[in-house]
Amino acid sequence: SSPHLVQVRERIRINGQPISKDLFNKYFWLVYNRLEETKDPVHASMPAYFRFLTIMAFHVFLQEKVDLAVVEVGIGGAYDCTNIIRTPVVCGVSSLGIDHTSILGDTLEKIAWQKGGIFKPGVPAFTVAQPEQPLEVLRERAQEQKCPLYLCPELDEFEEGCGALELGLAGAHQRSNAALALQLARTWLQLRSCQDLELKEVPASTKLVGRPIPLAPIFRPTDAMIQGLRDTEWLGRTQVLSHGPVTWYLDGAHTTSSIQACVRWFRQAALKQDKLHDGSEVRVLLFNATGDRDMAALLKLLLPCHFDYAVFCPNFTEVSVANNADQQNFNVTLENALTRCLENQRTWTRLLEEKAGQDPWLPAPLRVGGLLQPTPARGSLLLVPPAPRPLNSPALVFPCLAQALRWVAQGRDPHLAAPAASGAHPHPAASSGAVLLREAAAVRVLVTGSLHLVGGALRLLDPALSQ
Repeated sequence: SSPHLVQVRERIRINGQPISKDLFNKYFWLVYNRLEETKDPVHASMPAYFRFLTIMAFHVFLQEKVDLAVVEVGIGGAYDCTNIIRTPVVCGVSSLGIDHTSILGDTLEKIAWQKGGIFKPGVPAFTVAQPEQPLEVLRERAQEQKCPLYLCPELDEFEEGCGALELGLAGAHQRSNAALALQLARTWLQLRSCQDLELKEVPASTKLVGRPIPLAPIFRPTDAMIQGLRDTEWLGRTQVLSHGPVTWYLDGAHTTSSIQACVRWFRQAALKQDKLHDGSEVRVLLFNATGDRDMAALLKLLLPCHFDYAVFCPNFTEVSVANNADQQNFNVTLENALTRCLENQRTWTRLLEEKAGQDPWLPAPLRVGGLLQPTPARGSLLLVPPAPRPLNSPALVFPCLAQALRWVAQGRDPHLAAPAASGAHPHPAASSGAVLLREAAAVRVLVTGSLHLVGGALRLLDPALSQ
């Protein structure tokens, strides 16, 4: 799977656990040296990062003799480097969303075409409810490949006779993922001639109105399946960490549809009742997004959560990432990342102004000039817009996650050090909200927009994950 959150070893798991450091070290150098010895001397380049890890994963699975490998594509499917398995046991396409548009196309139909590239002749494939046009594209792709394609019934259909199916992952969207997982698991078990599945077949003629794809059979889930759905954990997806008065809500949503699902989950999990106006609860958004995503569209979707503060920072855990190779990204400079954060800050401020009218205390329009130059004497940057009332700025930018998290927690999270009294936060707006955050009975923080951001936050909030 990709990307990893804290350590690269998360991408290659056996029996649910990341491979050990020793195994990773062994297979990394074995694959690296073999490629180095056999590469084309004319075009002497090694595979890119993701491609190398994909080659390495297949090698690990072969050498460790796994019975079943579950392989998630990186981007798209048709031209993804994971798509080299000629006859997989089964293929699945989950709910489609707009993402990686510069590579996959800017419509769901174009993206569906790319996703359908994993279909193989004679290999059953399953998908979940999709808009009509993208579903038609998937059907055409399946016909081209002579691939039998089925639509997964809703999870509710599987509850007859076994009661409500409890999911370990929160969020309504996980129910369609669970329905897809049940069909993929059943196909594998049937291939292994497991006889303990009580199938309750749906008549073959059953189709969804206007969507000419047959429904997959409904069956009674086994006890192991029921337990699997209940016990599933996936870090960084609808994850809640309660650290005293500060509760962190982590979700790596980074598309329009996933942000919408994230907002539904957050409002249900954190905002069950209307916010009290006595300052006893403070809500904070910690956001960053990468790639070619429409930041303004994503931020606008987050407005209904009524955040008191929005904090923007790059995905770097520290200003210097030299001691954290797993979090390094050589494709993005700190200055580029900070520029994007400043744009997000400006967008958020504009959205607030549009929503509330011209509130006199909101920051003045952002002036970017000179903000990216750290002063050596200061030790670190705090980037905020000039504002008439800087102590009440609703949008702040920090140069790294560690500083952003420390500001949000104000010393109240035992896993995080308190922000330095002087030096680290020299700008007067550093104290923006500090009193409120220190005195609130509850601080609820949503961290979203990027899996890499969530991974960096997890690394700091749960140090055990780095072991």
